[in-house]
Amino acid sequence: MADDKSLIKDYTAGPVSRQLLSFAWPFMLSNLLQTAYNLADMVVVGQFVGPAGLSAVGVGADLIHLYTFVCMGFCNAGQVLISQYIGLNDRQGVSRIVGAMFTFILGLSLAITAAGLACADLTMRWLNVPEEALRYCKQYTVCCTAGLFFLVGYVLVAAVLRGMGESKRPMIFIAIASALNVALDLLFVSAGMGPFGAALATVIAQGVSFVLCVAYLWRRRDRLGFEFHVKYLRPDPDDLKKLLKLGVPMSIQSCAISVSQLFVSSRINAFGVTVSAVNSVGAKLSTVASIICLAMSQSGATMVGQNFAARKFDRVSRALYTALAVGAAFAAALSAVMLLWPERVFALFDDDPAVLAMSRQYALIAALNFFGYATRGPSTALCNGMGFPVMNFALGILDGVVMRIGLCVLLAQVFHMGVMGYWLGGALAGYAFFLVMCPYYLSGRWKTHAPPAAA
Repeated sequence: MADDKSLIKDYTAGPVSRQLLSFAWPFMLSNLLQTAYNLADMVVVGQFVGPAGLSAVGVGADLIHLYTFVCMGFCNAGQVLISQYIGLNDRQGVSRIVGAMFTFILGLSLAITAAGLACADLTMRWLNVPEEALRYCKQYTVCCTAGLFFLVGYVLVAAVLRGMGESKRPMIFIAIASALNVALDLLFVSAGMGPFGAALATVIAQGVSFVLCVAYLWRRRDRLGFEFHVKYLRPDPDDLKKLLKLGVPMSIQSCAISVSQLFVSSRINAFGVTVSAVNSVGAKLSTVASIICLAMSQSGATMVGQNFAARKFDRVSRALYTALAVGAAFAAALSAVMLLWPERVFALFDDDPAVLAMSRQYALIAALNFFGYATRGPSTALCNGMGFPVMNFALGILDGVVMRIGLCVLLAQVFHMGVMGYWLGGALAGYAFFLVMCPYYLSGRWKTHAPPAAA
């Protein structure tokens, strides 16, 4: 399938662990840069505005994540289909699914933008944003929502390249965007623009990243086997059906988790601006753990997809074991830092004494979150790489509704643990994927599942 001039890479032969790590390290660096990109908003706003700014950016970012996850489910579905078409040696299938992704996902992002802007006031009330942070939160959210097209566009192009086995270019583009975002953050926020300035910096950086990605695809279109012509951008009904069949459950899964996180955050925000600020910092610390989780999930899904479609199950297993080992080692290192020096970590965002006083209380929760991400990486790689829509839907409901909301309400309200109950319930819910996918993998039943691309 792959030739010297093609950007498409074949991972159905060769040393699995070496290939996975070679493919994953640009993802890790990209995710690290993306995390720095997101943390820059928190750090700069926290230093210049204080706890109210931290709360505003934290809550606003969670809402933008929800909007993004709707589209990201379809991006991940497209990535899986691309990798499976490669495993099936169907180059025309790759071109058709890329066209369907561009037309459908970018159109969806515009619809979400319109709805998000129209419902901005309603969402602020539903999230119980503290009064001190309300104005800042609305400014941040409205600006980021208006620029959603660019964020989704970058995620879309990166998913296309990942599905083809190309991980270095997205890393370069996000590096450029991260550097630009930090520079603009410092410029706009220090000039008195507050959280709105941080949001504007993010949108501009995302726009630059998206333009660079599209330009790269255009210049390499002959090596990708894809043209930006109407015949490609007019979705093939069968491929659009495959994208929807796989993408809808993935999108529901991501949204169920995101909505449940927003629900929990809304309950936590009711405890006041200090607790809301601590929760916002904790959420950002979790994104650090997601550096490895997402890298293992994204690169693992491509390797699983190709080898699953090619029916090379031993290679699927080796990829999953490697992903779990790498994630666990990273989680252990992060947990050690957090448990030993919680105040120093939180002081990077805000040196408010009340915030620092709660940091040690949050340290164990952070460690639980870190290991939850370590187990989620290989679990989602298997589920997404196979293209198993029913399992994706079930896992989203289990994580988002049954465990996250259920445990949080049980611990916080029934057992009267207060904010610690919400934090502990959310952390334990992070293990839902592993609790389901580990027994399923060990049973061997996954080997009987048919690749959606072969339908």
